[in-house]
Amino acid sequence: MHRRQSSAEARRSLDRVLAPYRALNSMRPARGWIRAIRDAFGMTAEQLGGRLGVSQPTVQKLERSEREGTIQLSSLRRVAEALNCELVYTFVPREPLARTYESAAREVARRELAAISYSMALEDQSVNDADEDDRLRRFIENELDPREVWRAGLD
Repeated sequence: MHRRQSSAEARRSLDRVLAPYRALNSMRPARGWIRAIRDAFGMTAEQLGGRLGVSQPTVQKLERSEREGTIQLSSLRRVAEALNCELVYTFVPREPLARTYESAAREVARRELAAISYSMALEDQSVNDADEDDRLRRFIENELDPREVWRAGLD
């Protein structure tokens, strides 16, 4: 039980930290962050190249690879340093971690409890939706090891 509580608390804590970053994904400049910051400074590609110790065409190549999503993290760090910026590297979940975990856990719980539900239906003891939700919640809280939630993709 302790592991479940600590992973649940970890999800809540990360959700609080990551919430402000969710909006950033949709705010990415069309020409990329390197170009946006460089333009905001009024800096030419040649000037940024001088700060990086590379040529102007290399700066353009870096900007293009950022736009295309192929730039290396080490290159981004170097450019950020040259622009006096802090590179923030994070995974921003598309929805709160708690919701993602709950959806996955409910799917596993449904599969695990399916045989029981089938037997109950055969015996004319089927449960209503509210009872089913309660059974799923109790199974997730008391029976389901959080590591089993993610095993489904490995089988």
